[in-house]
Amino acid sequence: MPPPPAGTPARTARVSRCLSFSACHRLHSKSLSDEENLKLFGKCNNPNGHGHNYKVVVTVHGEIDPTSGMVINLTDLKEYMQEAILEPLDHKNLDKDVAYFADVVSTTENVAVYIWENLRKRLPVGTLYKVKVYETDQNIVVYKGEETTLEK
Repeated sequence: MPPPPAGTPARTARVSRCLSFSACHRLHSKSLSDEENLKLFGKCNNPNGHGHNYKVVVTVHGEIDPTSGMVINLTDLKEYMQEAILEPLDHKNLDKDVAYFADVVSTTENVAVYIWENLRKRLPVGTLYKVKVYETDQNIVVYKGEETTLEK
């Protein structure tokens, strides 16, 4: 298929890729007492921690290249996700094995932020659109980076 004629508006698309990883953690804030942590986090504050089989959906967006027909090469996206998500997080104790969580509570919200920041360093500028993290089938976090304006 030949490229579109000059002057044709660019076509944009969003591309998503999924992966899963397993990790354990303990929801515990150093800013709170043991009693406050237990009250806030309940059984998720178990001193021995607990585990999840997380599912992550990464979405990128951009112009469809008229030559390749792609927004991003999926082989490249797979490699970026391997480096940014699987290598640092899979089969790890988030609180003990991942330096980021030494002082950040390892909630799914913060896991999503961690993944976003790791991916943003690797992906072409401006292409990362959304990170969606399933802690369970019922608990899901969507993170799209920092909002530049807040509606009141």
